This record gives sequence, structure tokens and C-alpha cells, in this order.
Amino acid sequence: MSYARISLLVCLCSVLCGAALAQESPQKPAEGFADRNPRYRVQANDVIEIQFRYTPEFNFAATIQPDGFISSQITGDVHVAGLTLTEVSAAVAKGASGRLKDPEVGVALKDFVKPHFVVAGEVNHPGSFELRGNVGLIEAIAMSGGFVKDSAKRSQVILLRRVNSEIAEAKIYDLKKLMSPGQVHEDVMLRADDMLVVPRNAISKIEPFLHITSLGLYGMTMGLP
Repeated sequence: MSYARISLLVCLCSVLCGAALAQESPQKPAEGFADRNPRYRVQANDVIEIQFRYTPEFNFAATIQPDGFISSQITGDVHVAGLTLTEVSAAVAKGASGRLKDPEVGVALKDFVKPHFVVAGEVNHPGSFELRGNVGLIEAIAMSGGFVKDSAKRSQVILLRRVNSEIAEAKIYDLKKLMSPGQVHEDVMLRADDMLVVPRNAISKIEPFLHITSLGLYGMTMGLP
């Protein structure tokens, strides 16, 4: 296996697994790409500010560690990665309840990992791109330098979207048709941590839901370089 293929498969797995700490709460695959307006779930390297309403002397700010924990003298170690801000508040209050009676906790997000998406495979500049505003499939391909001439399978571009820390949903889109005159209005908007894969070879079949651990095998069958 070439270095380029290894790097691309590592990228594929890291994108879909890298924010797994932010998706540890169990979720069931939904029909299509459901839940289009989810609440933000904190993840490693986010910075949050914890405020105790009646005991402000215990207020603190914390950077979520790679293992998903924050820590303070009043709360001890509290695992917060994958939780909404409301859930973080409850988790911190529970951690502090050993020393404080019925603590009321507020949580503010001070800094967060910028949302991004990845384009891989037969494009001129594969890589990670910051997701700013509404970005559709066509614009994502343009941002990655366009298709590699004569090798990109434009009619079978794969969109991979994490459902949870173990499962990714896969859909195939015909960008050759989508980019035809009169079809642009059907473009699909990307979400944070989405990944577009432009294969080199035709795909006869792909499962609608993939286990993250099997994506390396799929990468080989897609004809990734």
C-alpha cells in the first residue's frame, strides 16, 4: 500500500473518529440525514466556563482534555465530551454535589474547535476545509481544486456522515448530473465533520451504514490512491 493511500485512509478514519468523544452518547441511525439542527456537543480542546450561581468563588474555566475530562478542586474529574451545554451543567453539578448542597451551575462555551469537512480521493487538492456558512457538494469540490481529469468517478461521489462514534452513514451522489444546467438547486449542504470521497473506480455496492473500523477496506475498494 502506497504512502498516499495510507495517509488518505488515516485521514478518513481520523475525520470520522476524531470527534467521536463528542458523540459518545448512544444514537440510532435515522432515516436519511436526520436531526438537521442538533445542539452543539462539546469536544476535546473546547474551552468552557463554569459558574456556580451562589458560590462564585468556585467558578473556573477549563479546556476539555483529549480524554474528554475537565477537572477542578470542587468537582473532581468530570467527563463532559459528547454532552450539550445543558448536560455539562448537570454533570458538573453532580460532581460538585459532594461538597455543595444543590449547586446551580451555568456553562458557557468560550472557544471551540472550528467546524470543518474533508474532501478526499480524486480531487486536485484533497484535505480539510473550514465549514463557513452553507457549503454544498459542488462548492466543496471547487474548494478542493476540482476533479482530477479523466480519473474521478464524478457520478458516484460518496458523502460520509457520522451518526455516532461507531457508525457513519454513506450516500452516493451523481455530481456529473448535479452540475448539469438546471440541476444546481438540488445541491446538498454539508455539515461539520462530513467527508466527501471521490473514487477512481465504479462502485457496485455500498452499505448505507458503515462501521468506522471498516472504512479502510472501503477505501481500498473505492480505488483511493
